[in-house]
Amino acid sequence: MENQDYKILLVDDETDILEFLSYNLKKEGFKVYIAENGKEAIRIAKSKLPHLILLDVMMPEMDGMETCQEIKKIPKLGGTVIAFLTARSEDYSQIAGFDAGADDYITKPIKPKVLISRIKALLKRNTYAAESQEAGKKQIIVKGNLTIDREKYVVIKNKKEIYMPKKEFELLMLLASKSEKVFERDEIYSAVWGDDIIVGDRTIDVHIRKLREKIGDKYIKTIKGVGYKFVE
Repeated sequence: MENQDYKILLVDDETDILEFLSYNLKKEGFKVYIAENGKEAIRIAKSKLPHLILLDVMMPEMDGMETCQEIKKIPKLGGTVIAFLTARSEDYSQIAGFDAGADDYITKPIKPKVLISRIKALLKRNTYAAESQEAGKKQIIVKGNLTIDREKYVVIKNKKEIYMPKKEFELLMLLASKSEKVFERDEIYSAVWGDDIIVGDRTIDVHIRKLREKIGDKYIKTIKGVGYKFVE
């Protein structure tokens, strides 16, 4: 896809930031929409179905974390990439962002060219994942009392559906695709986040913890100093 085929939603309560980001993204050919708060962002996202949402954390009424969580609950936005763009760089803030379902966490200030590169990497990774599905990868994996449906982005345990943000789902799908195979951390980063995307050292750990909370501890085993594997 060319840049002009991608739709990006910018969400920030500061008008000057919206204008600056919008100008630079439009210059690259992207179709850009803007929202000044979380509620407006959800409304526009439902209507326009953006490929990527660049979301501020600190906003009045509904902050970025809550906005992200609400967007992730909307089925038709299941393939939308969400990246936080914020001045807060603390580890706990980044962990909270990934817990909320974000795909990336970008810290201000950032040069426009660097931001554009990060956005292109995110979109490229997301497009590659979609193309892989269309190419005929196994759509449904059944492991014990777990059913993982790639096409519907649904995990079912004991006949009950489990909500998962996109990256959690992709991580589970990767591990479950080859039971007993030990996936090294670098291999997981590359497969789930892409080589061009910079994420924190604890990103995988956070996502593994969230998966265990949802499906149980027995399915994912930690191999110390190496990575993780799925155990049936």
